[in-house]
This record gives sequence, structure tokens and C-alpha cells, in this order.
Amino acid sequence: MSVIVLAEHAQGAFKKKSYEAVQYAAHIAGQLGTTATAVAVGTISNEELQTLGAYGAQKVLLVADERLNNFDSRAYTRVMLAAAQQEGAKVIVCLHDTTGKAVAPRLAARLKAGMVAGAVAYPDLSNGFTVKKNVFSGKAFANVTISSDVKVITLMPNTFGITKGDGNATVENLEVAFEGKDFAVQVKEVNKASGEVPLSEAELVVSGGRGLKGPENWHILEDLAKELGAATACSRPVADSHWRPHHEHVGQTGGTIRPNLYIAAGISGAIQHLAGVNGSKTIVVINKDPEAPFFKAADYGVLGDVFDVLPRLTEAVKKFKASH
Repeated sequence: MSVIVLAEHAQGAFKKKSYEAVQYAAHIAGQLGTTATAVAVGTISNEELQTLGAYGAQKVLLVADERLNNFDSRAYTRVMLAAAQQEGAKVIVCLHDTTGKAVAPRLAARLKAGMVAGAVAYPDLSNGFTVKKNVFSGKAFANVTISSDVKVITLMPNTFGITKGDGNATVENLEVAFEGKDFAVQVKEVNKASGEVPLSEAELVVSGGRGLKGPENWHILEDLAKELGAATACSRPVADSHWRPHHEHVGQTGGTIRPNLYIAAGISGAIQHLAGVNGSKTIVVINKDPEAPFFKAADYGVLGDVFDVLPRLTEAVKKFKASH
């Protein structure tokens, strides 16, 4: 019996959120007195796979099939089913991202397993197996007890800081009997978002809304993001107006992020937007409207015009960096 975790990688390199998921699975394994096994797919080096050992994986199962370099939920589900059966897994961990949201429910259905989506804490095993998650767009928490034999959990990214250890993992190839329908999705083209800091991985995010009045003014937000080493994001109206690309849209119908710092400039803070960002550790709101709903959710609020505040904030960051 072991805990298995899907370790996602991008172009052969693991991201912080993948190490976080492995560490989360390893913690559960320690609570249960068993081991953690990571599952990786596609083309990736043995050296990169070994890094998972430093975050708690005792074993890594690799399915080195080039067809898996492009995500297909059915194929990934088949891989995780094979891994679960081989390892006798009772707990399966995925990330609460695009991949995990597609794979985990399929796994739960196939294995007749109870599932908690979007966990924000380690399971409480003092009285059963209880997992804490956000509900009502992050306005409250629910403690969900899973009573099934097999349990599936998706972990909300950036819930825990990662700690690199000195553990090692053995790497084994996993043979999977794929069926034709497992690769029903044919990928014709892949367009990757460019940028120094991927939004899903960013610990610092600077986001803009309609208060910036147009795409021609976005440079003042980008200047601040550059000085902070932050990623940029936007509200839905901005993406719908084609001021910014849709992959930067965060909110209930866009991406969900949990950075350490989220700066919202010129965003009113509708409930749909808050649903995607209220897991942020610290929220700073800049808005000239004192009645903006976002101020109620903010840790810090700046009442002022973004065209005045953002440049001054950028200069302050520059001076701080120069003096340290």
C-alpha cells in the first residue's frame, strides 16, 4: 500500500507546484506509515526524475511514451490507474489545476473512490480521514471526511511552502496497456504563453482591471511587475476586451492563483474575480473608488488613482532595491 501522486512537468522540467504535490503526498504517507510514489509521463531525463526524491518520493514510476507529452485526460487516467493497481494505492494525489481537475474525477469514478477537490490542508487522521477545502468561492471552509477504501485528493497549488531534503528515489518504468480510445484527442497545434514568470507558478502577481482605461496604459503595471519580479494578470472584462491575452485572466471563469502577494490595480473586486484570487496570502488593492468591494477583501488598501500610485510604487521599489 502506498500513496501515489501525479508529478506534472513542462518540457521535461518539474515546476514548484509539482514538488509541492509530492511533498504533500509524502506527508500523508508518513501519517499512514507507508511510502510515497510519484508518477511521471512523457519525455523527461532521469536526472530530473531524481529530484522528486528530495521532496519525499521513495519511488518514481515513469511512462516514457512520447504521446503523453501532449495532455490527454483519458491517457493520463489510464496511467494513474495502472500505477494505483501496481502500488496498491489507497490515496491518490493530483494538483487542483487543469490536469488534475480532468484526471482526478475520472480516477475516482473508475476506482469508486471518495474525492476532495481543492484541499488546503493536510488530512486530519485523528478521527477517520478528513480533508479541509474552500467552499462558496473561498468564503468558508468545509471539512470533508472520506470513508471509501481508496481516496482521491486534488491539492490547491501554493498552499504549502516546499522544503528540499536529501532523500533519493528509485526510478522504474511502468508498462501501461493503452487502448485506442485513450488517445482520442489529436493535438494540432500548441501555443505556449511567453513571459519570465508563469502565472500559475508566480509568488508575486500584479493585476489590472478596467481602471487602467486601455491596453496602451498597461506599461505602468508591467513596469511595477518587472521591478518586483512578478507575473501580470487581469480581470475578465480586460481579457474580453482583448486588452490582454486570456491566459492572464484570473477569476471564477479564468485561472485560480494563490500567490504570496496579489496587487490589484483598478479592479473593483466582483465576487467572480475574488473567487480566483482570494487564496492569496496578502492582497493589496489600489482603487480610487472608496466603495470598491475589493477593499473588504484586502489586507492593505490604497485609495488613489492607479496612474499616480503605480509609478510612485515602482519608483519606491527601485529605491529599495538600490539600497539593499
